[in-house]
Amino acid sequence: MSSHPAADQSPTQDELDLLHYKSRIDRPVRIKIPELQRDERLRHVIFSGQFNADMLEELGGTADKIRVLSKIREGQDFLIKLLHHKRAMLYFTQPSTRTFLSFMSACQILGITCNEVRDPTTSSETKGETRFDSIRMFSSYFDLIIMRSKLASLAESCAYLMNDLDETGNRSVPIINAGSGADEHPTQALLDIYTLQRTFQFSDPKDSPVSSRFEELRKDHPDLTRGLSHKVYGFCGDIGRGRTVRSLVSLLTNYSNATIIFIAPDDPTLALKDDLRRRLIDRGVRMFEVDSFEEPIDGIPVIQKLDALYMTRIQKEHNNPSDEQHFAQLDLSRYKLSHDLVSRMKPYAPILHPFPRDQHFGEIPPEIDDDPRAMYFRQARNGMWIRAALLATIFGVDHQISRYYHEEIAHA
Repeated sequence: MSSHPAADQSPTQDELDLLHYKSRIDRPVRIKIPELQRDERLRHVIFSGQFNADMLEELGGTADKIRVLSKIREGQDFLIKLLHHKRAMLYFTQPSTRTFLSFMSACQILGITCNEVRDPTTSSETKGETRFDSIRMFSSYFDLIIMRSKLASLAESCAYLMNDLDETGNRSVPIINAGSGADEHPTQALLDIYTLQRTFQFSDPKDSPVSSRFEELRKDHPDLTRGLSHKVYGFCGDIGRGRTVRSLVSLLTNYSNATIIFIAPDDPTLALKDDLRRRLIDRGVRMFEVDSFEEPIDGIPVIQKLDALYMTRIQKEHNNPSDEQHFAQLDLSRYKLSHDLVSRMKPYAPILHPFPRDQHFGEIPPEIDDDPRAMYFRQARNGMWIRAALLATIFGVDHQISRYYHEEIAHA
């Protein structure tokens, strides 16, 4: 967020409103967390830093139960009645496909009625209404606002607006950040973690008491453990501008002995930013920055060392004319997967991607889609389940889901 408008322009009311919250925005995340809760439960979801390992396990467990219940008619009927009295506004003024549709589907699973504003030109903002007035108006009609904006810190500021309204006895509703500028995309990180949780269970339908996929893998990888701890995670591509990378890396710091490797050009725009580097150093995370899958770490090429690989596209929508000219001089071919590279990865290492992938750049060619390690389509579907679990948690019906699951499914 720019602190000051351009010298030759008067500030807009939106800019003035954002400046009003600047002192609160500039605080460390750990100081803000209590303000985003109510009765020690999630109220607003703005940052990945709000979640610890226990919360992530609970959310993943709730998502698993919703997934199972959704496969049977009785379970569907139970879920759809849980929050049928709630209404959600999906305020998506930045283009979105997967995030929008998975939130819509998550709401529908739990019976939440949805409305949307996706084009601000169809709203009163064209008449001069500020975004903050729009948000307060939405709170009059809805029980939840899920928002995605190209404006950094807008979702966070709206959470503080709701808190201020609550303190003065006015109507106030939860805010969920579905992507805010280049800052954060916390619910994308939740579905990424959920995908890793399920992958690193190493379970298989063919498992038996005498033989399991996990034990077979341990024959060649004796140090392998279940869960997200003790793993090597690789992030490749546009690291500097990837808000999904920032959010997922923040969550991974909750797990012990995690090593994080950033594979990106040695370029100030695309490489790891100083603030995230400092955060990882402060947390004592083992971290490497390399410019190739072939660079050795502990004598082993990066591609062979990874337990999970998170690919990203080059985010050209953020380019300015000088970026275009500069990037044309870089060899970006080293940040694309190939059959040869994938063949050298560990047999269990998932390949993730936040989507959309760039068909022109080709960071993951379609021929890799059939590889069993290609998890990105499952990853996208997982967004529906984990977002449903998040909504259930915010509205306090997660325990009802757990109780129904254990009474009707686990003990059946």
